Amino acid sequence: MSENELGLFLRSRREAVTPSQAGLPAGNRRRTPGLRRAELATLAGVSVEYVIRLEQGRDRRPSSPVLSALADALQLSPSERIHLHRLSKGADPGFHCMGGEQPKREVREAVRAILDHLEPAPAVVLNRLTEVLACTDGYRRLMAPLGLLDAPDWPNLARFVFTDPRARSAFPDWEHVADEVVAVLKHGPFRADPDVASLADELTIAAGADFARRVETVPGLAAATGIQRMHQPEVGEIRLSYEVLELSADDDQRLVVHLPADAAAEAALERLEGRRPGGLRAVRSR
Repeated sequence: MSENELGLFLRSRREAVTPSQAGLPAGNRRRTPGLRRAELATLAGVSVEYVIRLEQGRDRRPSSPVLSALADALQLSPSERIHLHRLSKGADPGFHCMGGEQPKREVREAVRAILDHLEPAPAVVLNRLTEVLACTDGYRRLMAPLGLLDAPDWPNLARFVFTDPRARSAFPDWEHVADEVVAVLKHGPFRADPDVASLADELTIAAGADFARRVETVPGLAAATGIQRMHQPEVGEIRLSYEVLELSADDDQRLVVHLPADAAAEAALERLEGRRPGGLRAVRSR
């Protein structure tokens, strides 16, 4: 894990904001993507030297007013602001919320009932190790031919993405999927959690730089919604819209629901399910 998660997050957000978005002239011959450090410092009302200290990890406990000013300057979303607060207040490695709690592998009956009601949508419950704990039949029909569910006990999404050659064919946007998987693993205490640390060590050895480089460069904030492309052997390429729903903190699990992102995906899922048209409606972007 990067020893400077706060600096990594601030730098990645700074590079994601364009001068025009911040109301600044773009200028010519910019070597830096996004905002320059001096521009961020001006917008946040702090010194350039302080921005450098934060990004380099020489100051990991900015005050609340400074955090707020940085969040405003970087135009952070509510979830990004929460993540920024968590990184700054969690700089002390002596405490993390999970304690010594083992990853939960039992899924509550109420959650299983929700899965039943989500049929025929592809939906899955994952724990913090990205293990597949329960899923709908729709998810099984979609993912089993890709190879994700081949593991006899607890199929693991991170292990599949980084160690199974089939994953690169299954996900045309493999680089982005790999980034998101690492962000999920890093969202909690990461290596302070012995179970996640063991998985990370395994993936570092098995996947090498593909995994290790991401641990050092990808912030621990995965997208809660988006579009994912898959190449499914039976129906070809398919675009799915996904939503990530965090369950109770005591569950320490996530429910991921997929829906067709367009009419072609709608028809493809219907073919997989052998259902009449209209079983699943495509999500229409506005």
